[in-house]
This record gives sequence, structure tokens and C-alpha cells, in this order.
Amino acid sequence: MISMNLITKMFDKLVEKVLAVVRKVPFLSESNRDKHFLYAIPCGLFLTILFVLGLAVGMEYKDKLKGGKFDWLDLGATILGGLIGHGLRVLFLSLI
Repeated sequence: MISMNLITKMFDKLVEKVLAVVRKVPFLSESNRDKHFLYAIPCGLFLTILFVLGLAVGMEYKDKLKGGKFDWLDLGATILGGLIGHGLRVLFLSLI
């Protein structure tokens, strides 16, 4: 049986490898947009693009409440990740 600790380590390594690739894109390497992009993919894959839109707006609203500014590029990175996740879902469902 695989331990949960091993699964967590494998997942962390996978996330770091994907982040290394995503950080090569100039638009996504600024701020924490790479994480906005990466963590929106499973939301678009398993939920809906409307959920991703609400998630993106909510995250930016939280930043504004904490004294930051509403960053449209962070919002765009989150929606872009959600669109990729949604596209993957459509691809998987079309193969079934």
C-alpha cells in the first residue's frame, strides 16, 4: 500500500516541475500568476468555468480588501488556467 506521505511527495514534485515550465512564460512569471494559472486548471477540469470566474474575482477582491489592488492580469491568469482545465474536460469527455 502506498503511504499518504509518498503520494504527497510525488504530488509536490509534480507541481514544482509544472511550475518550472509555467514560469518560463513571461506573462505568468510575474507576481504569483503562475499559481493562479496552475491551481485554476483542476477547478476548470472538475468544476465549471463559471466556478473559475467566481474564484478569480473572489481572490482579487480578497487582495483588494487586504490593501492590495485589483489585478486584472491575475484575474486573466486564473481564467486562462480554468479554460485549459475546461478544455481538458471536454477532450476527456469526447474520448469516452
